[in-house]
Amino acid sequence: MKIRHQLQNFLLQEDLNFLLTNRIPRITLTRFMGWWSQLRHPWVVKGSIAVWRWFTDLDLSESRQQTFASVHECFTRELRPGLRPINADPAVMTSPCDCIVGACGEIRDGTVFQAKGFPYTLDSLLGSMELVQRWPSLLEGGTFVTLRLTSSMYHRFHAPCDADLNHVTYISGDTWNVNPIALTRVKELFCKNERAVLQMKTTQGMPFLIVPVAAVLVASMRFHAVDVLLNLRYKGPNEIPCDASYVKGQEMGWFEHGSTILVFVPPSFGLADGIESGKRIRMGECLLKRL
Repeated sequence: MKIRHQLQNFLLQEDLNFLLTNRIPRITLTRFMGWWSQLRHPWVVKGSIAVWRWFTDLDLSESRQQTFASVHECFTRELRPGLRPINADPAVMTSPCDCIVGACGEIRDGTVFQAKGFPYTLDSLLGSMELVQRWPSLLEGGTFVTLRLTSSMYHRFHAPCDADLNHVTYISGDTWNVNPIALTRVKELFCKNERAVLQMKTTQGMPFLIVPVAAVLVASMRFHAVDVLLNLRYKGPNEIPCDASYVKGQEMGWFEHGSTILVFVPPSFGLADGIESGKRIRMGECLLKRL
């Protein structure tokens, strides 16, 4: 145990961590991980999960299944029913995922933050002229919140309220690590990485955005409303119309590993009490509240 902690602390040194997770052939390794995670061999699966557990706090006690045919099955595992109660208050938007809250706050002049001193603009993030022409003005004065999924967390994401999804914009890109170390070193990191912009609207008609962002070893997303797997090999179309309705807490999709979800809401909603950078919350818990 002591050796394990010493090695973990060594690898968490900022310079070394940044070097090992970013100054590498990120896209090549991400594609390799995609291939490796699909291998259906018991030695590969058991060995990979053992290594994964050695380096992280991976806890599979909540998983619906306890044996996995591939590492991919473990990455995208479902939970046993009833483990994530959904806050039913209609004035509340719940967290779409298990996560650690990152940068959050007010959207000012179309600018938000990935970390203190590291701003990025909605224009750069949205990456589509159609989106840029519409959304920054709708969200001005509203709230943004960054939700970071660590590699060991539950990786599925859910609707934060009763809502409709009518369009997905897929933006291919790089696969920088999205951990706090990288976010304080790489400018406009979220705007460089692969991501998808989910245009949503509450049943009362309020528009909001959910933006899942991929990362190193994680460039693959699955949405129930879209019949293709969005990853680095996907060649288009980038604009994907869809028509899906969700009740609060209903599963929307998953990452193939773990990454970040950005949520943007207009001024009628703000951060719920106690939501701040560094706070751990679970899917279904209060994230935003009507003002």
